[in-house]
Amino acid sequence: MASRIPSLEQLAIPASCLIIFFLGYTSQYLFHYIEPGPLTKTQALWFNGFVVGIWWCYDRVCSADPGPRGWVRKAGLSGDEDDGEDVILGKGKRWCRKCEAVKPARAHHCKKCGRCIPKMDHHCPWIANCVSLTTFPHFIRFVMYSVISMSILEYHILKRVLVLWENRNLPAYLGPPSWAMTHLFVLVLVNSITLFALSILLVRSIYSLAINTTMIESWEIERHEALVSRSRKTGGYVYANGQKMRIERQEFPYDIGIWRNLCEGMGTDIVPLWFLPFGGAPDIKKATGYKVNGFEDEGKSWPPPDPDKMPRNWKPSAQEVREYESRDEEIQAFKARQEKDYERWNGKSGARIEELDDSDEYESEYEEGTDGEEGWTNSDGDRLRDYGVDEEAEVLGDDDIPLGELLRRRKARSAE
Repeated sequence: MASRIPSLEQLAIPASCLIIFFLGYTSQYLFHYIEPGPLTKTQALWFNGFVVGIWWCYDRVCSADPGPRGWVRKAGLSGDEDDGEDVILGKGKRWCRKCEAVKPARAHHCKKCGRCIPKMDHHCPWIANCVSLTTFPHFIRFVMYSVISMSILEYHILKRVLVLWENRNLPAYLGPPSWAMTHLFVLVLVNSITLFALSILLVRSIYSLAINTTMIESWEIERHEALVSRSRKTGGYVYANGQKMRIERQEFPYDIGIWRNLCEGMGTDIVPLWFLPFGGAPDIKKATGYKVNGFEDEGKSWPPPDPDKMPRNWKPSAQEVREYESRDEEIQAFKARQEKDYERWNGKSGARIEELDDSDEYESEYEEGTDGEEGWTNSDGDRLRDYGVDEEAEVLGDDDIPLGELLRRRKARSAE
């Protein structure tokens, strides 16, 4: 019986459609009963034109695929065995153990959509979809048309409220019926609150578009700055799972200038298409490689290392597959690691923190968020899961990567 009850997310789209209908159409019916009367033909034409834009963009943002299943494989990034090609994991590419495929730069695994989403901004419950590389233009146009329509409606509502205020001393029977007054009150309340919320969202979305930064990446930038600030107290290191992690300040690499940011985010440099409801969006192939500003070395990738994303058995040397000049050197390295493990298991090695001595100032490796739980939160109290990211898929060591993939990485580096 419980399974038949729809979830809140299933009700989100019908609720959004109900709000659009209520604000867009019942308001025009109400104006027939409140002075100065209904909208003129010109006013109605403009207002209903923007409402049609809302419906059009809302349908597109809800129905557009934020990242087709297997898009990484189709884009030639997964290194299928059948095609005989080796994977060349470029800067920023990681492995998703849930998709069992390469996770390109700026992609995250969405726990709602169940797959990696290119340039994931957040999972929006009101559209039951992810705001991503391929849906962001539709999303920002939907919000834009909503703000414009509700601003026009707010003007016409306040104009009628002002007439009612001027006639407040007249007998009640000369004014509008009681149901119309109730309708007007609800209309003012719903439109004002929704307009305020969407105006903030529109400004935030335009700002993100201008600097080419998603909500998740803003979280990552704030997280990185917090780690850099924390590391200054301990000589440039933080402690993660008993290990000492070196933290170096990195610049966000994908801000390539306002004009190029806008063109990349909207998928075209034809400005009118940014605003038209039938405007397009970037092709999924754009997710295979983003332009960078070149402020950082090519060897660095985004996001920077984060202690919260390191597995419990993480070791700095496990980040890459090390290459040896000879088999004897590899055997000696293995024996050295085996000896260190033996000493640690028998309690002879002391602390497991790299190069830690009594002179180091130790700071607890555990952080507490603003919600009181273990783990870092940003200034708004958000964690990655609040944006729809599957945090389990973000924690990954080489032990989670298939052996064949590790061998392909070694071949790719040898070929270079």
